[in-house]
Amino acid sequence: VSLVESGGGLVQPGGSLRLSCAADGSIRNAYWMAWYRQAPGQERDMVASLTAADRPNYGDFVKGRFTISRDNTRNTLNLQITNLRPDDTAMYYCTVEFQRLEYGEWEYDDYWGQGTQVTVSS
Repeated sequence: VSLVESGGGLVQPGGSLRLSCAADGSIRNAYWMAWYRQAPGQERDMVASLTAADRPNYGDFVKGRFTISRDNTRNTLNLQITNLRPDDTAMYYCTVEFQRLEYGEWEYDDYWGQGTQVTVSS
């Protein structure tokens, strides 16, 4: 599965962005999906995740400003961000994980996109 993120850019503090992650195959049966971000010199942190049952989970720093969702008809994973702050500046990556049964054991295949840059500055 190939993933391509889009929607990043330069935005002023307080602004909003909608990031999208387009998959070249179906994500309907994905086991787990998530957005991560990584600022220069920092570790990659999970921003938001979504289970197969569409149950979201958010990083502690999100504080209600991020909303993760998916569109199975378009095979996209989305991240709506509001009230952007300068410390939200980072490269944002999406990842999708599929589960499969192989020789009686569950195996997991993870796919990552190349990232989309978000820069928050006045």
